[in-house]
Amino acid sequence: MATSQLGSGAEVVTVDVHAARQLIQSGHRYLDVRTEEEFKKGHVDNSLNIPYMFNTPQGRVKNPKFMEQVSSACDKEEKLIVGCQSGVRSLYATTDLLNAEFKHVSNMGGGYLSWVENGFAVNKPQDEL
Repeated sequence: MATSQLGSGAEVVTVDVHAARQLIQSGHRYLDVRTEEEFKKGHVDNSLNIPYMFNTPQGRVKNPKFMEQVSSACDKEEKLIVGCQSGVRSLYATTDLLNAEFKHVSNMGGGYLSWVENGFAVNKPQDEL
């Protein structure tokens, strides 16, 4: 487990995929902050998808309603594991959530790519199996 600060005062706890998997199995909710397109290609079972960024013709832009969407779907006391594709967007998303007084939020280091590399179960579209 590692902690890092992004200049905001919030201490982000990063757990590896093994720890994240155990936390999810023990009741933590997995918040996938990848784009809907990425999510549809495969995701962690029972995950909630709220994109932190959108792909636009001009590049990636932050989802202006991210906090509002998470706040309507999750309680601030809920235990959350935040993941993305490789672990960068989730770090920023976790920081934003902690700054918004979400109490139990951890970043999953390595993201979905690391989850897949470790052979953990994923939910993929039937036509791609």
